[in-house]
Amino acid sequence: MKIKKTIALTGGGTAGHVMPNLALAPDLAKAGFEVIYIGSDGVERSLVEKAGIKFFRVSSGKLRRYFSWENLKDIFKVLLGFFQAIALISRLRPDAVFSKGGFVAVPVCLAAKVLGIPVVSHESDYSPGLANRIIAKFARKLLYSFPETKNFLPESKSERVDTPIRAELLKGDRNRGLSLCGFSSSLPVLLFMGGSQGAQRLNDALFELLPEIVDQFQIVHLSGKGKSIPFTHRHYKSFEFLGNELPDVFAATDFVVCRAGANSIFEMLALKIPMLLIPLEIGSRGDQILNAKSFESRGWALTLSELKLSKESLRDSIALLVSKADEIKQAQKSVGVASGNSKIVEIIANSIGV
Repeated sequence: MKIKKTIALTGGGTAGHVMPNLALAPDLAKAGFEVIYIGSDGVERSLVEKAGIKFFRVSSGKLRRYFSWENLKDIFKVLLGFFQAIALISRLRPDAVFSKGGFVAVPVCLAAKVLGIPVVSHESDYSPGLANRIIAKFARKLLYSFPETKNFLPESKSERVDTPIRAELLKGDRNRGLSLCGFSSSLPVLLFMGGSQGAQRLNDALFELLPEIVDQFQIVHLSGKGKSIPFTHRHYKSFEFLGNELPDVFAATDFVVCRAGANSIFEMLALKIPMLLIPLEIGSRGDQILNAKSFESRGWALTLSELKLSKESLRDSIALLVSKADEIKQAQKSVGVASGNSKIVEIIANSIGV
């Protein structure tokens, strides 16, 4: 399939709304699409510009599910973003808009609808966020990754596809990963990560447990910016963030402890890494809890409640993960590669009649 069309990607507010778009961009380009990105000055701008994709800014307000006087101010930001998106899309005339949600996607998708440009939306989490629930009302096609999500969406225009996965993540080299961390092949590698911003509660629990497990595992810790912990050992390697080296570290990983953000856990599923999920519960709408329960119900992961997180519970859960690793891997293998890139490109092309 080779076409000459323009696709506007949108989504922002967190890396979780941006990285699937960036994972999809090379496949869209290979299919002949010119790829542009419409977002805010949030995390998406730096990530998109670093990826070499043309970026266009619109205003964005936060959509809250609770009363706040800030909502009044943000109503005007959303309205401003809508009119900016109308002007921008009228000038750029993309053939379609692909949305991953987040606050900025609402005015962009609404403007596209007003201008008669098809919108395709993708929800990675078990339950749609507020932005995606709004966008669902005027999107031409609604895509989702968790089978259970179909219960939240109109059946007539919904379809399940796997989450976009960055192709480079599947091409890591285990030996390079071990070398980067200063590790050997003598002990299993346990990757501990708390999401793009790190997770202080997870870091604190790990810090308490490290002296007990550091002779059983070689531990890679993605701590988050400014959240490293004061621990030194030949079997412990900490990074605030990993970029191009991440695929190699993943290739070297035997077990992972992480949050239950949809992008991360679908990446681990694609890589067939046994995972212990500690979903964000405090200050969350509960989406990660549902993500984790769905994965656990299919045998793809184990879970530990954040509310029960302690040195002891973490130690026991890691031990259980190791004992059930073969069983988890077998369940994971039943889903194949679990990357929806090519299918999503096909659906976008179909939405504009190509």
